[in-house]
Amino acid sequence: MKTLIVFATKHGCAEKCAARLGGHLGGDVTAVDLRESDPIGLEDYDTVVVGGSIYAGKIQRQVKAFCEKNLEALKARRLGLFICCMEEAKAQEEFAAAFPEELIQSAAAKGIFGGEITLEKMGAIERFIIKKVGKMSQSVSKIDDEAILRFARELNAS
Repeated sequence: MKTLIVFATKHGCAEKCAARLGGHLGGDVTAVDLRESDPIGLEDYDTVVVGGSIYAGKIQRQVKAFCEKNLEALKARRLGLFICCMEEAKAQEEFAAAFPEELIQSAAAKGIFGGEITLEKMGAIERFIIKKVGKMSQSVSKIDDEAILRFARELNAS
């Protein structure tokens, strides 16, 4: 079984989650950051996982564009969708807004993997906003490894 994990990441959280997920899936797994390249040949994969991080309530535009461009090909495969999101209270709403409804309905696995705020990787303006609005003075990781494992099990069972 060949699996493709496509994601977009700004500060590395979605990349960490994609790597952890790939370790649980088994088989031949390829991970591609959509901010660096656009994967070709979806027909070469039995399973495709699409994910990204939420910033200001939205997923990266590269993830949206990938889903729209490949809508029919994605629906024809075993599909998994995930987001990385720090705000648990808004996570379900942000997941629903991140992907086309058609993909959400056809996905074998859906996941919310928590998130991270890595102040060291942020620019000055981002750090200022996080510190003032988010009232955070240090980096925080809330990646949910149990959610990643559940997602892998759901995808493998389908």
